[in-house]
Amino acid sequence: MPILEAKGIHKDFSGLEVLTGVDFQLAAGERFAIIGPNGAGKTTLFNILSGAFSPTRGNVLFKGEDISRKPPHLRNRLGMSRSFQITNVFKEISVFDNVLAGVRSREGLRCHYLRRPFKNRGLLERTDEILMQVGLENERDTPAHELAYGQQRALEMGITLSTAPDLILLDEPTAGMSRQETEDAVQMIRRVTESKACIIIEHDMNVVFSLADRISVLHYGVILACGLPEEIRNDQRVKDAYLGQDNQ
Repeated sequence: MPILEAKGIHKDFSGLEVLTGVDFQLAAGERFAIIGPNGAGKTTLFNILSGAFSPTRGNVLFKGEDISRKPPHLRNRLGMSRSFQITNVFKEISVFDNVLAGVRSREGLRCHYLRRPFKNRGLLERTDEILMQVGLENERDTPAHELAYGQQRALEMGITLSTAPDLILLDEPTAGMSRQETEDAVQMIRRVTESKACIIIEHDMNVVFSLADRISVLHYGVILACGLPEEIRNDQRVKDAYLGQDNQ
């Protein structure tokens, strides 16, 4: 059974049709990229998958359950987690505490004077493990606002991982990064998504072709093509609509 299915997804805003029938399936452990020109509907589709929007018509199934109308926090409890194009971290607290908040949430714990998280060794060890995964173990006590941009993006990935998701949604994870930061991010994403399902929206085609097991091309609200990276690279319709001749 696929971990995620989009079935006939339509979305319109006051009569403006943005998605006009999107269908795809995602296998457990698969890295799946959604690409397409600006205005193709990628962000709208991502918002529907994550629960920020509900589809006008169609259904989203996660682990076989219809989640089309479930809000983001309930999707997260089911095992779905999302990062954002604009860095979204708690800037005034430490790197460690940013990730600990998510780890604690996963365990259903809230701030309470009788259940202090710093006394729970398991939570602390899990938090340190995530910081090592994203390469921030040496920044453990650093306030998030003091991190370099690439490190803040890595911290956001750590927060994304903190709820132990089975499916990770990454919205332009390398946006605004330098070449070296992008290379480091690709290696980190490949490492932390091992054995997890992952959907990526990304404009950098080097990143897409480095990470994706399969690629879907969204164009004017419908999927133009879907296939293995080399199939997409060589598809003339995709070249004409998006990739251009430089990617031949």
